Amino acid sequence: MSPQKSVFELLDQSGLERAPRVEQLRELGFTWADLEEEEYWLDAIAVMSAGTYRELAAASEKLWSILDKAVRYVHHRQDLYELLGIPPVLWQMLDDTPLPEPGLISRYARFDFAVSDEGAIKLLELNADTPTGYVEASIATPWICKQAGIGSPNGAMKELLAAAWGIERPDTAACVAYGSHQEDSGTIEALVRHSGLDIKCVDCLDLWIDQGRVYDGQNRRIERMFALYPKEWMAVDEAGDALAYAVETGSLQLFNGPHSILLQSKGLIAAVWGMYELGLLYNEEEREAISRYILPTYNKPVFSGSFVSKSVFGREGGSVRLFDDSGELELEDEEGFDSSVLFPTVYQKRAELARIQAAEGELHLLTGMFVINGKPCGLLGRAGGPITGNASHFIALGVRELEQE
Repeated sequence: MSPQKSVFELLDQSGLERAPRVEQLRELGFTWADLEEEEYWLDAIAVMSAGTYRELAAASEKLWSILDKAVRYVHHRQDLYELLGIPPVLWQMLDDTPLPEPGLISRYARFDFAVSDEGAIKLLELNADTPTGYVEASIATPWICKQAGIGSPNGAMKELLAAAWGIERPDTAACVAYGSHQEDSGTIEALVRHSGLDIKCVDCLDLWIDQGRVYDGQNRRIERMFALYPKEWMAVDEAGDALAYAVETGSLQLFNGPHSILLQSKGLIAAVWGMYELGLLYNEEEREAISRYILPTYNKPVFSGSFVSKSVFGREGGSVRLFDDSGELELEDEEGFDSSVLFPTVYQKRAELARIQAAEGELHLLTGMFVINGKPCGLLGRAGGPITGNASHFIALGVRELEQE
């Protein structure tokens, strides 16, 4: 069980036979519940109180609007692109591409929150460019919760995804190592299936570009592509500048759109906090939400107490370092790629994660909230050490009493 007064209750299901449940999830499209000899999916449900979920959904809506407003402030200001760590190869693409309407800079995104045992909600980061965890949230979580009679708010994810892709209408979905990387391949296949569209899945490594036109390995022209390919890598990949040029010239429509990288940068959270401290841009209601849900975040280590450092484009825990109250390094991620060697670093006040007592021992619980087509719509639970990285587990998140509302 979680601590007595926690807003989370752990429902242990380790007594159920695992193999047939893994097979049922595989048939639904979640094929990596077990990775080699490791159990990626935990046989448990972390059940959130209904009040905490309602606040989390409302906070997500407010923060989505606040960050959207920040992107519009930054757009066309290359001095601010630099502060956010946006590679210069992308600046022209960002300037030449019109901004989408409010709330739709990214149609497929995921907030990561620290929700404490006491119910305090703090934003850690926003993956607005290439979020994974979609299969776990949209397919596995509702099924696991339904089997246990626990409510799940994730049922609308498929319909919202279909609506978003019905507007974007990609002809291609791509990831690196398609067909061999289980998670990324399964993710784009589920997205394609839920879209209801005729979309071909391809490997990013098979793509080639000629005079601004993009082709797949069968020489098929690609004009509208969803890609699990981080846009910042255009600055370091051999053909990155050619891909950026294809987008700049309108030969390729990329989804999420170009400006999702502005939302993706953790430097944007530092910019929001800086404008909050300076009294700029935001009204009183927005300032209250920033104060309540955003952690003090800076481009320099100015903290007197404990803090976290991480690359503006760190993913899966890579580059994260935890510092204690005296400013000494306490823990750093050693699993993921340290992208701080390529991109700037931000420094953020530490926040408490709820802790759960699972069969694997005490684990820290990270709470994700998907935002699809502008709507907060799906919880993703991950459990592991103080730094949530590649070694963390998936755990279904349900909501107490939601089934009765």
